[in-house]
Amino acid sequence: MARVAALVLAALGLLPIANWIAGGHAAPWYADRLDLWTSGAAILLGLAAIAVIVLRSRPGLWPAGAWDRAAARWQDAGTGGDLLVAGVAGALYLVVALAVLSGRPLLIDEIIQVVQARIFAGGRLFLPAPAHPEFTAAMHLLDMGGKVYGQFPAGGPAMLALGVLVGAPWLVGPVAGALGVFALARTLRLVEPGRGTALAALLLYAFAPFPAFLAGSMMNHVTTTAWLLLGAWALARATRDAAPRPRDAVAMGLALGIAATIRPLDGAAFALPAAGWLLVRAVRDRGQVAALLASGVGIAIPLGLLLAVNAAWTGDALRFGYIELWGRSHELGFHEAPWGFAHTPARGVELINLYLLRLQTYFLETPVPSLLFATAALALVRRPGRFDRWVLAGSGLLLLSYFAYWHDGFYLGPRFLLPLAPWLAWWTARLPAVLRERAAPPLVERTVVLVGLAALAIGAVQLVPIRATQYRNGMLTMREDAGAAAVSQGISGALILARETWGAQLVARMWGIGVSRTEAEQVYRTTDACALDGALAVVEAEGGGADALRERLAPLRADSARLVAQEFSPDTTLRATPGAAWGTRCVRRLLEDKAGTTLYAPLLLAEGGGNVFVRDLHARDTLLPDSLRQRDWWLLTKAPVPGSPLRFERVDPDSAREDWSIGDR
Repeated sequence: MARVAALVLAALGLLPIANWIAGGHAAPWYADRLDLWTSGAAILLGLAAIAVIVLRSRPGLWPAGAWDRAAARWQDAGTGGDLLVAGVAGALYLVVALAVLSGRPLLIDEIIQVVQARIFAGGRLFLPAPAHPEFTAAMHLLDMGGKVYGQFPAGGPAMLALGVLVGAPWLVGPVAGALGVFALARTLRLVEPGRGTALAALLLYAFAPFPAFLAGSMMNHVTTTAWLLLGAWALARATRDAAPRPRDAVAMGLALGIAATIRPLDGAAFALPAAGWLLVRAVRDRGQVAALLASGVGIAIPLGLLLAVNAAWTGDALRFGYIELWGRSHELGFHEAPWGFAHTPARGVELINLYLLRLQTYFLETPVPSLLFATAALALVRRPGRFDRWVLAGSGLLLLSYFAYWHDGFYLGPRFLLPLAPWLAWWTARLPAVLRERAAPPLVERTVVLVGLAALAIGAVQLVPIRATQYRNGMLTMREDAGAAAVSQGISGALILARETWGAQLVARMWGIGVSRTEAEQVYRTTDACALDGALAVVEAEGGGADALRERLAPLRADSARLVAQEFSPDTTLRATPGAAWGTRCVRRLLEDKAGTTLYAPLLLAEGGGNVFVRDLHARDTLLPDSLRQRDWWLLTKAPVPGSPLRFERVDPDSAREDWSIGDR
């Protein structure tokens, strides 16, 4: 298993296989990355050679046994030592959350999960759906069957709800990250015989850039990984000797079950081999049957709660929100994906290749491949232990699962692979011990350690600050607190109309008449924007739905192959038929896009001053409830200049209606 893992990491983690497969995904940055690795390796080897020469003449600079003595102190400190490392790591993650990621959800996945967390914190499973959902709809938010709720499994928002209850959802990631570090420390004490290796692995994972940056976010990968590590700790306790340990087994089941309520794929990937391990123990020793059954009880409790929430949301305990929203195309397998392209085995290979190539950089941010030492250790180890085999089986199942999943999960690094980070850190730290096991000359081991330390130092001093700056300066619109900005301008109790791009309005209007998220994406990408706008206006006026729009658009979409990007608007997703004449309304929408727009999704979380934020849909704004239309009206936009502030403009409803009547001629 270790050799297979090494082969996978070497082939898919170092070679640009995605670039060799026609179509689909690619890694256009691979040549630059290879240049960095080549020059970085040359520099590190040069530094290591100089260091070895110096150490030969002055051995006192490398005191024998210094690391072992430090590890012994950590070992003797017991729980207190583990809490110290976890606490320092948690403090770092907190700095990342506030100083780098602004303490706000930046990705649409985070936003919708915080929305759902607020619903949970308010004591509900869902909210009642509005009569016209197009004003408040968002990409991953369901407004179906009279209910409003997020598409993600309930466990992730439930974790964030704990932060919402104390007014700080940004605390959940750092706390979960620190909890994961503590669980890994306890696990390593049980499964790693070399205390120096155990401490090195712990520190490497705790302060590696990839898990650290993600721990500052509100992504559910962080809480999932924390529970997986708690499950690993309980599994290590349950299997540490021949004695049956039902309490540890039930704790393992609970932890892995909770992980599955957050990210079912990740939880299942590590729960299945754990169950297999306990089953083998039970077959060999009937006294272990109690532990096996206890683990089943443990995992059944959180899964039962998950299924109950699913039933309340979708009416089917086995049907998740994202399937309800996107249809069967969202599921695992090789078929048409929600946005129309086909997910094939070749595309799955491309995605896994991209994830591992990215992890070579993002995991440790070193000038050489981050997984190089782990790959070497896996290739050279003589005989993996029982716990190693569980790690390798779970990691392999995780990769196979995402091989069969169509979406490219990239945010703050290859986020789908975060559960592999603790074990990659462990295998990285094990390379010196593996070399000793293989009777490698001390000079080889010392050179490897020097190269590794130099790579980490260069990364910490040069590359990590660059990455932090990149993250800090990205997604600026998502960081803005529109609620506070409105209050600072003396706006309270108002109806604030957020002007999104014309394209975003068209998609939301399709959602409003019942077009599925999947079909709306496909229609938008294959229809002239002005023709779509006109068809929507007719269907809306007639009170029609998705079928009526589909019938009206059928002849218009027959010529979709000729569509080109609309060049006048800054929104490059708009499609136009070459030579087609656009009317007054469509030209006005293009001019509005050029004047400045904003994003609606972050406004789902806007608070303060009793203001209500909705999407501006021009003449359809008259469909808003009377309680909202009787408020003062304001229009929210943002100048199309990087760094420009949010712009609030007072709107007179009567003037707006007159303007709509002119613009719609």
